[in-house]
Amino acid sequence: MARDEGLPAGPVLVLGLGNPGSDYAGTRHNLGFMVVAELAGRLGVSLTRRGLSSLWGQGRMAGRKVILAQPQTYMNNSGQAAMSIMSYFDLPPERLVVVHDDLDLEPGRLKVTTKGGAGGHKGVASLLAHLGGDQFLRLRVGIGRPRHAETVEDYVLSGFYADQREVFQEAVKEAADCLEVIVALGATAAMNQFHARG
Repeated sequence: MARDEGLPAGPVLVLGLGNPGSDYAGTRHNLGFMVVAELAGRLGVSLTRRGLSSLWGQGRMAGRKVILAQPQTYMNNSGQAAMSIMSYFDLPPERLVVVHDDLDLEPGRLKVTTKGGAGGHKGVASLLAHLGGDQFLRLRVGIGRPRHAETVEDYVLSGFYADQREVFQEAVKEAADCLEVIVALGATAAMNQFHARG
């Protein structure tokens, strides 16, 4: 799916995956929430609207309307939240950009992908099931694999190792930078700029 000409014209939904509630704040699985919050802060958007199975807000970026959202359905039902917002705003999958953590990338590394499977990520699996395909953009933020004996589930639902906190603080900012490029110029430009940093 070529994106050299940028995202299709019209509003864009940027959906950051995570789990709602204070118990999950600051965990690896909530990197999508963190990135969307960072971008919202830059744009002066308040993520305070409740409804459509999400916390969301809207603003403008690169001359176009953007909807920023954090699903409140829990990770495994992220597709339900995506469908609620997309139906309300009449958005096609091609104007959806999803931000999520990824075990298969080194901590802090970014990767933009335009298609593919879930790779074991239950939030992405839910999106694929609800949307009936993979015609949406993804910004994957690497979290790496567990160092110790913890299970993958415990790992993703835990906070960052102490010596990686700074790495992830920078990754959140860089991921927001990457989203700005995606919305303004498209996936190819973002890949060219950010993949080389990995």
